[in-house]
This record gives sequence, C-alpha cells and structure tokens, in this order.
Amino acid sequence: MRREGLAPMSVLSAPTTSASAVSVDLGPASALSCRECGQRYPLGPIFACAECFGPLEIAYDLPTGDPEGLRSRIEAGPASIWRYSELLPVPADVATKPNLNPGWTPLVRADRLAAELGVTGGLWVKDDSGNPTHSFKDRVVANALEAARAFGFTTLSCSSTGNLAGAVGAAAARAGLRSCVFIPHDLEQGKVVMAAVYGGDLVGIEGSYDDVNRFCSELIGDPAGEGWGFVNVNLRPYYAEGSKTLAFEICEQLGWRIPDQLVVPIASGSQLTKIDKGIRELISLGLVEDRPYRIFGAQAEGCSPVSRAFKDGHDVIRPVKPDTIAKSLAIGNPADGPYVLDIARRTGGAVEDVTDAQVVDAIKLLARTEGIFAETAGGVTVGVTRKLIEAGVLDPTLTTVVLNTGDGLKTLDAVAPTTGPTAIIRPDLDAFREAGLV
Repeated sequence: MRREGLAPMSVLSAPTTSASAVSVDLGPASALSCRECGQRYPLGPIFACAECFGPLEIAYDLPTGDPEGLRSRIEAGPASIWRYSELLPVPADVATKPNLNPGWTPLVRADRLAAELGVTGGLWVKDDSGNPTHSFKDRVVANALEAARAFGFTTLSCSSTGNLAGAVGAAAARAGLRSCVFIPHDLEQGKVVMAAVYGGDLVGIEGSYDDVNRFCSELIGDPAGEGWGFVNVNLRPYYAEGSKTLAFEICEQLGWRIPDQLVVPIASGSQLTKIDKGIRELISLGLVEDRPYRIFGAQAEGCSPVSRAFKDGHDVIRPVKPDTIAKSLAIGNPADGPYVLDIARRTGGAVEDVTDAQVVDAIKLLARTEGIFAETAGGVTVGVTRKLIEAGVLDPTLTTVVLNTGDGLKTLDAVAPTTGPTAIIRPDLDAFREAGLV
C-alpha cells in the first residue's frame, strides 16, 4: 500500500505542509494525527502539531472484519515483531530487509517469584533481555529504521540513556547506515562499550539525559543535522509504535488474553502509553476479549516525577534532576508523563517508586527465584510490584505481568558491591569443609 508523505527535512520542531510530497510505503500507516487536537498530517519525519504543539501519533487503516484470519496470519508469521507487520508502520516486505528482527521474547511463568511475593493469580515476567542488543529498545529502533529508509535518511541518531544508543548503533550497522548517537558522559561502562562497538560515532555530553535531549533538538534544527533521522525525536511517532509489540506478544503468549495487571517501567513514559494503545487496538480488531485491565507505572525514587504527580493528584509533571542507579529510567522531564497519569487513573492502576537499595534487592530476588538477571529497570518493576502488593494496591489474586526491559550485564555496577564469591579457598577438600560449604 502506498501513502503520501513528506520529503526529508531537518527543521522539525513543528510540522509544515509546504514540503513537496513524496510517496512512501509504510504499510497500514495512513497519516499522522495529533494526540491532543486530532489535526492530521501526511506521513513524514515530523513529531509535533503545528496547531497546538501536541505529540503526533500514527493513524492507520487496520485490517478489520476478519479477526480469525488476522490471528491466523499473525501466528503463521516470523518469530519477531514482524509477525504484527499488518499493525505497524512498516512495509509488507519488512521481514526481508536487513534488520535485527527483534521481538518474540519469552513470557516466563514466574512461580517461584510469585511465591516470594504472595501472588496466587499467576505471575509472568516479559523478559526482553533476549533481544539482539539485550533490551526492548531494539523493538522501537526497528520501526524507526523503516521510517528512516522511507524518508531517505542516511544517518541514524538518538539521544539515549544507554540502551537506545546500542540499539541504534547495531541497527544502523546491519542496515548499512551511518550512526551518530549522544549519551550522558557518565553512563555505565557496559552500555558505553556496547554503543561504541558497532563502529558508529558515540558522543558523550556533559550533563544529564535531559541536557543530551536538548542538544539533539538544536542539532535537528541546524544544517549539520540535515539527512539525520533521530529515532526518538523526528522519527518518534514511528519509533514509539514498536512498544505496542510488547502488548501484542504478551496477549498472544497468554492465549490471546489480556492480563489483569501489568507493571511497566517509566522513563519517558512512551512504553507504557503504547502498551495501553496496543491492548486497545487488539480489542478493536477483535483479537482479544474486551475486559478490564490495570496498568501500573514504576519509577526509581531518585527520578520519580510521574510517581510524585500521581500521589499528589496532579496532572502536570514537575521536572526533577535524576539521582539514581537506574540510569536507563533517569529522565527528569518525561514527555509522556501526563499520558501515563491518565492511563494509570483510567485503568485503576497506580504509579509508584522504590529506592536504589530496593532496586538492588529486587534484581537479586528475580535472579535467585527465576534465573533472570535484570538490569536496574527490571529491578525497579519487580521492586515496585512487591511494594504495591504489600500496600494492598496490586491484587495478588489476579494475573500479573511484570516487564524486564534489559540485561543485568549492562548494569553490573549496581550489584557488584554486594555480590561476589561465597568463599575463596585453597584447592583441597579440607578448605572446602572449613568454609562451611558441605
């Protein structure tokens, strides 16, 4: 299916309609639509509404009228997010192109963790550490890459707290594009190395993620950024749709059923909002039964502007300066924060936070009970799950899915000070016995 879109352009703080139209193939995507006022725009590398400056989202012509046929086609598709290509802004032949083919990660039934937390209704961990660069960011970058190809970009870029930088570097290398990514200068060393190893340019910015993001916004408006696709800025509407595939997979892996409760980490808030969007799309297409579900947001106490606003009953997010070991969630001014509040309240969920010490304890709990070594963001979701159960907010008798969005090998510094050998002994049995290991 061919759609009309806009030619690549570098100044993208607000869309224009004066650029010459070009034909782009992004499958069922038909237009861009403002989340606030509903104004529609042709497909293009734009992300903000010219009328109200609200965020733009993808509008679709989705397949309707034959849910059983659609379900069958999905189930027969590849073991990647491309099984849902009919529901994403990508061309129909996306699976044949050079990309990392992320997704279809395990949904792990976590009975031992459930026993520790007192969950009786069934607990699952959606473990996205199995993606190609070991975080959920591969999902969103894969969608942004297809948009970058469609709009003729030659450089793939991003502002990143770490995981996204690695995902962009890997995806660009696979696709044969140049990459140049920007990160805070003090990220975990594992994430720095992983972002740099793919051979693209990696630039550390002195400051926090919010400083990095502001710099990238300036670069987009400068001639130096001409031909650059910033996956989480000028390609953000396409990029964000990748998070829907988490909802698609969870529901399909549960037998085409919506879980009663989901616990989702919050950085920008986009992942949580798109998981909700994905569930609502499945309902509208008749792929799952329309039933109540609750979404809970999880933050680290050292960067918890959304949690604070939720607890205070506010609709506006007050920016904070991040100070937490959960650096992948350290966004002090989350763009989708107000929408997270809306979803938590609409679904009967909540937004909660945990201390760094609780994050570390939760990482170890998940590893000890289920053999899943989560990065700090996973520690945040497990820690918040435990806190919500103890507070009587999350119902332990209902089906619950907790997200782990990355691999613990990326955040070793968080657990290294309190994790190490049980004993160091001489190589003989007497020393083994003396150490009390028998």
